[in-house]
Amino acid sequence: MAITRPEMEIGRYHWMYESSRPHQYRHVPALRDSVSPLSAPGCFECCIKCLGGVPYASLVATILCFSGVALFCGCGHVALAGTISILEQHFSTNASDHALLSEVIQLMQYVIYGIASFFFLYGIILLAEGFYTTSAVKELHGEFKTTVCGRCISGMFVFLTYVLGLAWLGVFGFSAVPVFMFYNIWSTCEVIKSPQTNSTATGSQICVDIRQYGIIPWNALPGRACGSTLESICNTNEFYMSYHLFIVACAGAGATVIALLIYMMATTYNFAVLKFKSREDCCTKF
Repeated sequence: MAITRPEMEIGRYHWMYESSRPHQYRHVPALRDSVSPLSAPGCFECCIKCLGGVPYASLVATILCFSGVALFCGCGHVALAGTISILEQHFSTNASDHALLSEVIQLMQYVIYGIASFFFLYGIILLAEGFYTTSAVKELHGEFKTTVCGRCISGMFVFLTYVLGLAWLGVFGFSAVPVFMFYNIWSTCEVIKSPQTNSTATGSQICVDIRQYGIIPWNALPGRACGSTLESICNTNEFYMSYHLFIVACAGAGATVIALLIYMMATTYNFAVLKFKSREDCCTKF
């Protein structure tokens, strides 16, 4: 069948129209275009912001405070019980002579339980206060604005931390007293073991009178130990454990004082920023 000229013209114009139309391409995503949720941009920046909002000073102070209080309370409790045992066996055989001391030590052991519980809660509260005054909370939970109540609570923490710091300075000094007493007894025992270093007195003439420290009355008997008796006391497990536990308790009290000093700086800084920049969009990172 022959193709007529009109049909050829129609075919030619149709080919020209199709060739003049712009080609439509559909994008086929490559393998590298698929992004994993773990490697999505912004995760690293989010982690840096979260780490930057951590109150490291309050965190270090909390760890140090928990460690110091735990050492002071635990070691102090056991050392006090060992001290009573040493007094009853070697320095005050009459129970009525050291009855008051026994009651005071028992009361101190109960106070130790209260101190441990209080500082556990107080450390958590101060750490939470440090976290909630950082920029991380503002960015995660919306706009951060200070209130009069919030500034008053922050000021109360500053005052309470200063009072506790002064109180623990006294506790630290008080915890050094039994260390001094046990050190004197231990050093006297060392003199008895090496009599060649002492040319003026024999070993039996070297004594320790525990009544001079004021923990038992002067009429308590025997009240002192000399020579081989004193040396046997130093060789007992109660003396060895109590001496070293009192040293650790004193070190724990010192660590707590350092922790409270760090708390003082952190709470004072937080309160100053909340007070003087309360009208601005800012918060602390200390």
